[in-house]
Amino acid sequence: MALLPFVDVKPNGPVKAAVIWLHGLGDSGHGFAPIVPELRLPADAGIRFLFPHAPERPVTVNGGMRMRAWYDIKTMDLAHRADEAGVRESASAVQQLLDKLIADGLSSEQIVLAGFSQGGVIALHLLARLPYKLAGVMALSTYMCAPEKLAAETTSANKATPVFIGHGSQDPVVPMAAGQQAFHALKSLGFNVSWQDYRMEHSVCAQEVADISSFLQRRLMTVKES
Repeated sequence: MALLPFVDVKPNGPVKAAVIWLHGLGDSGHGFAPIVPELRLPADAGIRFLFPHAPERPVTVNGGMRMRAWYDIKTMDLAHRADEAGVRESASAVQQLLDKLIADGLSSEQIVLAGFSQGGVIALHLLARLPYKLAGVMALSTYMCAPEKLAAETTSANKATPVFIGHGSQDPVVPMAAGQQAFHALKSLGFNVSWQDYRMEHSVCAQEVADISSFLQRRLMTVKES
């Protein structure tokens, strides 16, 4: 499988850590790339940001129109919204990108995986199933695919990995209850999840950007004991 194409935002100076950030339905890697300067990370943070582009595919709920999507959405019913086969295929492609960063010299514990909406579904899917430990995971305005399979498929690698889940209390696209369901599913299995909601719709607000910046600095800029 060819490596996913991505927008590559490199730091000034040596790369010390990386963030892979997955976009939402119909967007591309370019959608979130402008957030990097808004994070106001210290000049010496050394964090490289990779914003992959999802493949183009027909999306059923949008009349079969082709667009960038990590998986098909056949129904807006949350219990069956995420096409599981597509989720697993995209998760495998994102893991390939993680594997490449590690092969190129970064420790897995120097990498944060982030995702918004559809991208967050992929990030949470990988959190529970990766064979190696990440520095952290951020799941924004999202939900979980196949939560009933979580217990059977979970590995222990990221049980202690800090997970930031953020959601808009007025989200009309992914109801906040869906994000809370994902939070409780992970918490019940012992994952290190934190929850934060914001007065916003299906988007990112200034306070969430500040919280994301703090999370990244805590996870990627502090000296961690091995």
